[in-house]
Amino acid sequence: MARPDFDEIIDRTGTACSKWDDMQATYGVAPGDGIAMWVADMDFRPPASVQRAVEQMADHGVYGYPGAHAGYDDAIRWWMANRHGWEIAPDWILTAHGLVNGTAICVDALTAPGDGVILMTPVYHAFARVIRASGREVVELPLALRDGEYRMDWQGWAGRLTGRERMLILCSPHNPGGRVWSAQELREVADFCAERDLILVSDEIHHDLVLPGAPRHSVLAKVAPDAAPRLITLTAATKTFNIAGAHIGNLIIEDAGLRKRIRDRMSALGISPGLFGLGMVAAAYSPEGAEWVDALVQYLDGNRQIFDRGVNAIPGLRSMPLQATYLAWVDFAGTGMARDEFTRRVEKNARIAANHGTSFGLGGESFLRFNLATPRARVTEAVARLQEAFGDLQ
Repeated sequence: MARPDFDEIIDRTGTACSKWDDMQATYGVAPGDGIAMWVADMDFRPPASVQRAVEQMADHGVYGYPGAHAGYDDAIRWWMANRHGWEIAPDWILTAHGLVNGTAICVDALTAPGDGVILMTPVYHAFARVIRASGREVVELPLALRDGEYRMDWQGWAGRLTGRERMLILCSPHNPGGRVWSAQELREVADFCAERDLILVSDEIHHDLVLPGAPRHSVLAKVAPDAAPRLITLTAATKTFNIAGAHIGNLIIEDAGLRKRIRDRMSALGISPGLFGLGMVAAAYSPEGAEWVDALVQYLDGNRQIFDRGVNAIPGLRSMPLQATYLAWVDFAGTGMARDEFTRRVEKNARIAANHGTSFGLGGESFLRFNLATPRARVTEAVARLQEAFGDLQ
């Protein structure tokens, strides 16, 4: 396989691209001279194997209802076994329209209006959105910030539970903090849920994006096999291979009873995968795709080093050490500035669109999240702009 050209600048404007085409309306940052570092997709082409699969479908020219998709399931099983050491059976796999949809299905099928759903915050903002839209209560357990990284805070959380909780949604690896949770921490999460009879939804969408030198990702289903009767693992190729527009993801459920409850609800809602997503994922989960991912994480780590070195040189700013994902979580608390002020400098002065930390829940108030999955020239330019925007602190 030829080495991917991650340095290629691809103009995504005018392609119905949320990240670039919605940037001005959302942040007031014009795509002409702005840098989009908010929506969590990459500005890179996927592996050539994916492009070939799409071209073959287009060449065929008939786009009818997809039927049996054993090739898709086989590719998922191959990938999980070879990349994560996790052996799964074909009937464990249910397919949703992406993992936000998968999360919503879990909430809808396994909780009732008024129930509490636990989030360890700050955490991916779509979780809280679908919980509240479903008429459930978001129960926020703030992560502890120790030695510059997030930790579980079991003792501090005891008094925050209401007794109405029925589910816990875990983000592993963590978004936005970039932590790879240890096997021991995951075991503690499973025990916490068992003690309180909670359904455990483990969103592991970033599990392939672990950076060089970081701890290896642990599949929760492997380290806590006794959690199976209450465990749903969410995975997808979309984040790994930058094919989020395919809107396809997996709910992997070992327990037959739990799986039936989800399958029945999906049937009632008429949820089934699309033709193009099935083909793209089957092509991505392949030896060629694996080689592409290995090159990707090396490139992302280079971007991380440039970004962290430049941002951490600005007095008062601190980029949290990143073990996984391509999402830098930057704390502006040390500047002493109000949130409106540091946000204004980033958006108006530096002309960078970054996610506001408040959208991730408690603990995110002094942060912004920056997407580093873009050509290195843009990362270098973003660092220079941030250093200029906060130049008075030097």
